[in-house]
Amino acid sequence: MRDTTASAIRIVTFDCDGVLFDTDDANRAYYNRILLNMGLPEMTDTQFNYVQMHTVHDSLAFLCGEAGLSRAQELRKELGYGPFIRHMKKAPGLDDLLDRFCNRVHTAIATNRSNTMNRVLAEHGLADRFEMVVTALDVMRPKPAPEQLLKILDHFGAVPAEMVYIGDSELDERAAALAQVPFIAYNNPALKADFYAPDMRTVGTILDRFSLAGRIRQ
Repeated sequence: MRDTTASAIRIVTFDCDGVLFDTDDANRAYYNRILLNMGLPEMTDTQFNYVQMHTVHDSLAFLCGEAGLSRAQELRKELGYGPFIRHMKKAPGLDDLLDRFCNRVHTAIATNRSNTMNRVLAEHGLADRFEMVVTALDVMRPKPAPEQLLKILDHFGAVPAEMVYIGDSELDERAAALAQVPFIAYNNPALKADFYAPDMRTVGTILDRFSLAGRIRQ
């Protein structure tokens, strides 16, 4: 377990799918639509678990194979993710959590989503709630590499112990470990983490245990 008491927390960073939002229905419908148009069967549970963690490029390669990837990418552009955003469900208690902590710490997102992230935030009324959003398009190596988290630390001039990352997957776990950032496993007790939270209320309780440095103007 990392030392979570050495520095005051300045940044709270969230994963998107599975943390900020329940995206099961949206992502399942989205990828199954692509598979249907390619004449392929709907996702198995194993395939679904994979796409919930990985970039859209890696997910389509996993689902369709290298031979079908080009066609899958064409369909991705034709169909778009927009119609599925409304099926995403904001985590209960998220707005209350942000109301409590937004003025006390910096807030950020590190996600393996790509060009859909800004629209997702806008359509769900969260566009102004996060000071920095780092997607798979903003780094050379997305999660499980630590590059997204390191980019956020660099932006705010912080050291790893001054940020906490909230994620729900093995990729989040590995990225936090490599960045040496304290990790809250969200609704996934199977992960190796510093803290465990089944919901946003518990996230708030955990954050209350930290010494919060307060926001420092950039």
